[in-house]
Amino acid sequence: MIQETLITTANAQGQVHIAPMGVHIDGEWRIILPFRPSATLENLLLNRTAVINFCDDVRIFAGCLTGRRDWPLRPAERVAGFYLADTLAHAELQLERIEEDELRPKLFCKVVHSVNHRPFQGFNRAQYSVLEAAILVSRLDMLPPEKIRAELDYLRIGMDKTAGDNERQAWGWLMDAIERHRCGGQA
Repeated sequence: MIQETLITTANAQGQVHIAPMGVHIDGEWRIILPFRPSATLENLLLNRTAVINFCDDVRIFAGCLTGRRDWPLRPAERVAGFYLADTLAHAELQLERIEEDELRPKLFCKVVHSVNHRPFQGFNRAQYSVLEAAILVSRLDMLPPEKIRAELDYLRIGMDKTAGDNERQAWGWLMDAIERHRCGGQA
C-alpha cells in the first residue's frame, strides 16, 4: 500500500525540507523511495530520521510543488526533526536499512513514535483532484502533454463539484505551474 504523505527532514544546519511523497507501507516498515538527487534523500541519509505527516490540507502538497514551502512546524518528540503544525497525525521515523539503487534507493524506516493530533473528517473529491494534479505536476517532464490534459479534464469535474477555498487555491497554484511549464518556464 502507498499512502500520500508529506515527509519532513532536516539538513545539517537544521533547515527543514517538506516534500510530498508516497510512502510504501509493508508491515512494520515505512519505505521511502526518494529520487536522486533530492534534499529528502540527502537529509535522511545524514540524520537517519524523518517525519511522515498525514495531512488533509492539500495546499501544503500543492504548495511544496510550486515553491511555497514555508509552513508552520513543531519539533518532533523522539527524533531530530519537525512535523507540520497543521497535520492530522505524524509518525517519527528512524532509518534502519538501505537498498541502494542508482535512481531511487529504498529507505526502510521504522516508526519510533506516532501522534494523532485531531480526527480525520474525510476527503472531498476536490482534495483528491488536487492530490492527483500535484502528482501530475511532479511528473511534467515525464508525461506527454496529452495525458496531462486528459487527466486534468477528469479531475476538474471533482474540483467543480466539491472544492472549498483551500482546494481552489491549491488547484490554482498547480494550474499556474503547468502553464509555466507549457510556456517553457519551470514548474
